[in-house]
Amino acid sequence: MSAGDLGPLQFHPVSTAKDGSLWNELIDRYHYLGYKPLPGAQIRYLVFSNTYLLAALGFGAAAWKVAPRDHFVGWTTDQRARNLHLVVNNARFLILPWVTSRNLASRILAGVAKQLPQDWQMRYRYSPVLLETFVDTRFAGTCYKAANWLLVGQTQGRGKLDRHHHNPLPVKHVFLYPLRTNSRQILCA
Repeated sequence: MSAGDLGPLQFHPVSTAKDGSLWNELIDRYHYLGYKPLPGAQIRYLVFSNTYLLAALGFGAAAWKVAPRDHFVGWTTDQRARNLHLVVNNARFLILPWVTSRNLASRILAGVAKQLPQDWQMRYRYSPVLLETFVDTRFAGTCYKAANWLLVGQTQGRGKLDRHHHNPLPVKHVFLYPLRTNSRQILCA
């Protein structure tokens, strides 16, 4: 089935304990990274077509330092410290394993990019201007590319807590999605 045959997608922010438990369970059971609490400010979504649950997404605080992202933005250390809250990390994206629909992943990514700024504004009283995500290099990130996310480089495989190069992690592709045409100017202000 094509994603267009599903009808309109609804992005429901998780706001009840019941929905939170469902989201946690789905991610823990079916996402290859499993469940971990999202850092900082966050929004988790359950994605439906009519009453049919299709997917779960989680967005949280951005990574502190990511060379490809920081180079793309062009900000200084002080600008990054002031404006990093305007970058939101897509930490989890799961289409449920029994859902098969061509182009659904890119359709979900495009739809959530339209809705997230308004939901974030309602919850946190400011609107992000850039989305980021990290995709393990064993995956091509095709759905992100199809949804017009920009591949800007790769991580160094150190992780956010490795200050002394003792904990090598898998290298990941860095994808960005500007939510505004002037996102770089805003982030460098």
